[in-house]
Amino acid sequence: MINVLIVDDSAVTSSYLRFILSQDSEINVIATATDGKQGVEFAQQYHPDVITMDLHMPRMDGYEATKEIMATAPTPIVIVSASYDTAQVQKTFKAIEVGAVAVMEKPRGLTSPDHRQMAQGLIRLVKQAAHTRVHRHSNGISASVAARPKPRNHSALPGDIRYVAIGSSTGGPLVLQKILAALPADFPVPIFVVQHIAKGFTQGMVDWIAGSCALKIKMADHGERPVPGVVYIAPDAKHMKLTRGGTLALTDDLPEHSVRPSVSYFFRSLIEAGLARYTLALLLTGMGKDGSAELKQLKDAGATTIAQDEKSSVVFGMPGEAVKLGGATYILNPKEIIVKLRELLLQK
Repeated sequence: MINVLIVDDSAVTSSYLRFILSQDSEINVIATATDGKQGVEFAQQYHPDVITMDLHMPRMDGYEATKEIMATAPTPIVIVSASYDTAQVQKTFKAIEVGAVAVMEKPRGLTSPDHRQMAQGLIRLVKQAAHTRVHRHSNGISASVAARPKPRNHSALPGDIRYVAIGSSTGGPLVLQKILAALPADFPVPIFVVQHIAKGFTQGMVDWIAGSCALKIKMADHGERPVPGVVYIAPDAKHMKLTRGGTLALTDDLPEHSVRPSVSYFFRSLIEAGLARYTLALLLTGMGKDGSAELKQLKDAGATTIAQDEKSSVVFGMPGEAVKLGGATYILNPKEIIVKLRELLLQK
C-alpha cells in the first residue's frame, strides 16, 4: 500500500485529489494538510510514501515546504500545480532543485474531457514516485554546477561525434541541468533532449535550465536545421525526429510507451537517418522502458552510448533496462557523464 499525504490549501482540491487517488486500491491517502507548514509537520508525523504538494499556499508555500521536508524527512514529492504563471512555474523547478521528483498539472474536473486521462496520469505518477530514490538535502540545497565554464577554442573534433542525444524522465530535469550547465557555449555539436514532463511545463523547464547554462537552450521547431552549441528540447505532446536531410521534424504520430514525445521515437530516427555512428546517446533516470531498446540499437549501429548508473538515478527503469540489454558503452553517474562528454568532444 502506498501512503500519500496531500498538501493543498484548497479543501475542494484536496477532496478531489483524494477522490482520484482512492480509485486505485494500492493507494491510501493518510492525511491532508492545508498549508506548507502543516505539510512539514505531517510529513514528520506520518512518514508518507509520497507527498503531493501545491505551490501557492499561505504561511509556507510549496517550495519552502519541499525544501524543509527534504532537509528533515526526505520523501518523494510530486508538485501538483494549477498555475502556468511564469513565477510559479519557475518556483516549481526551484522545488525540483531542492528535491521534488516530478511535476504535473492539477487534474481538471469531472466535466472536463481530459478528466480521465489526467486522473490516470496522477495515479501513475504517484506510483512512480513511490519507487523513487530520494536523499536528504542539507538546508534544502542540492549539489549543482555553480560556475559557467569559459568558452574554448576548437580546431577539430576528437572523434566523429556530430550529435548528442539525451532521453530522460522521472528525476531527469535536475540531472539535465547539472550536465548542461557544465558545458561551454561553444560546444562543438548540437544536443537534443527528450524529457518526459507534464504538459505545460516544458517551456518553464527550458527557461529554468537556460538560467544556469552558457549553452543556448530552446524548444525545438519543426523544420529547423540544428547548429552546434544549441540544446533542442522536444516540445509538449510532439514527437521529435532528425531527418535524413538534417532538419528537425515534429510529428503527431501515436504515443510510444504511453508518452509523446518519446525517447524511442527520437533515437530510432537517428538510426533511420543513418546517423547512429555519428551519435553520442545518453539515457538518464526514468521510469519504464522508453528509449532502452533503441539505445542498444544505436550502439549496435555504431553509436557511443551512456546509461546513468543505478546509484545516482532517481528511478533506474529506463537506463536499467538499457543496461540489461547490453545497450550501454558506459554506465556513469552525472559527474562522470560530464567528464566523458568533455573527453569525447572537447579539446583537453
